Amino acid sequence: MIFKELHIDKRILKAIAEMGFETPMPVQEEVIPFLLKETRDLVALAHTGTGKTAAFGIPIIQKVDPFSSKTQALILAPTRELCLQITDDLNHLAKHMDGLNIVPIYGGASILTQIRQISAGAQIVVATPGRMLDMLKRRKVDVSAISWLVLDEADEMLNMGFKEDLNAILSGTPDKKRVLLFSATMAREIEGIAQSYMNKPVAITIGAKNTGAENVYHHYYVVHAKDRYVALKRIADYYPDIYSIIFCRTKIETQEIADSLIKDGYNADALHGDLSQPQRDNVMNRFRCRNLQMLVATDVAARGIDVTDLTHIINYNLPDDNEYYTHRSGRTGRAGKSGISIVIVNIKEIFKIRQIEKQIGKKFELVKIPTGRKVCEKQLYHLVDKVKNTEIQHQEIGDFLPAVYEKLKGISKEEIIQRFVSAEFNHFLSYYRDAPDINVDLTKREDSLRAARQAEPHIPAFKKGKFKKRRVQIEHADKGRHKEKGNKRFSKSRAFSTPKKRGKRF
Repeated sequence: MIFKELHIDKRILKAIAEMGFETPMPVQEEVIPFLLKETRDLVALAHTGTGKTAAFGIPIIQKVDPFSSKTQALILAPTRELCLQITDDLNHLAKHMDGLNIVPIYGGASILTQIRQISAGAQIVVATPGRMLDMLKRRKVDVSAISWLVLDEADEMLNMGFKEDLNAILSGTPDKKRVLLFSATMAREIEGIAQSYMNKPVAITIGAKNTGAENVYHHYYVVHAKDRYVALKRIADYYPDIYSIIFCRTKIETQEIADSLIKDGYNADALHGDLSQPQRDNVMNRFRCRNLQMLVATDVAARGIDVTDLTHIINYNLPDDNEYYTHRSGRTGRAGKSGISIVIVNIKEIFKIRQIEKQIGKKFELVKIPTGRKVCEKQLYHLVDKVKNTEIQHQEIGDFLPAVYEKLKGISKEEIIQRFVSAEFNHFLSYYRDAPDINVDLTKREDSLRAARQAEPHIPAFKKGKFKKRRVQIEHADKGRHKEKGNKRFSKSRAFSTPKKRGKRF
């Protein structure tokens, strides 16, 4: 199927062609015809980087009235970066639609400027929840007559604590509107939003529900906790062209790892909540331009980052909530490209790998941390390939070559190569000459037993005097569970579930 078969306005098709696209992505192929023909609400489950913006953006652009200055569509996104990215994509799609005005509203920028832009007339508003709620309280944006409401990355908005803001914003919108909810995972809170603010929505799932992206490979390395940073460096050195986000749990750890990488000569920097907006913009601009190879970030700070060419995602630490892993790994392997999601774990964390495998429906591959010799070999071949593929600028270097030839006179070709490799490569050789093997040998009995005990934490320890005590604890826990059985938080809602067949009514 091609875009021309989806009954899209010719002006939008022209913009799509100028952007270099001909064939719609799966989410676009499913969602665009539905939104253009049907009038019902929609819940679309699809991973980040799958073309969701065009999926809802094209029908909205085609349906809004450019001759009316009223706000007709409100699109909510969790972060400033995603808000700007959506606005930029919509502007490209609406390039040939005269009179259409799309305005982004987000924190960290002048609210007065945004108020002026809204006052000039904006048929489509793209906003972050916090700034949007602020504008509503100031009565600067009127959403009482909108026809479209889009919640993009809805699960991330809820994870970031925007639930109350969303409820406040949605309560001021009209009953007769189309609500489109896009999410990578179907959390219980999202089911709550669907029940409260959507009218018998149709569910479209691209790929299996709550699973990992198809073209992402999942690797894990097992090391002792003290060797975690050394393992990170080995991985970075083994992939000379790495372009990666490294995820850490806390802001402090994020900054410490970034500082260590910078100190050790890597092109890296940190992204976390303690950075000011100008600092954040500076880091992101350098990362997008590839002046940084590695971005060390927290889960919250990395939300909304839209970079399509990431080669690796590195989980320096696994998230406390396994669902976050889906979001992390989904930031590579975008736009039809493949990527690798790497997890560095110690023995006690192997059971988490098994849990995530069950959740995302993907198998993790156990990979050995490369030895020092392997790293040197990879770096050397990369250097040779780089030299071999370097384009010679004859005019620029021509005047210098006679003097260079004279200096190298009497040295054989083989010796020149040897000296060149040594000059460029000695620091790697010296660093890795005596580098130890930091892999944990899981075949050893002691390590295997410990790993199995952590992988199955419910198995009792059969030591003298321990079993009876554990059984009593379990009985007490069961009693408490029976007491709270009627509590709502233990009941599972069945009012909203994704049907097996796409488009089936609820």
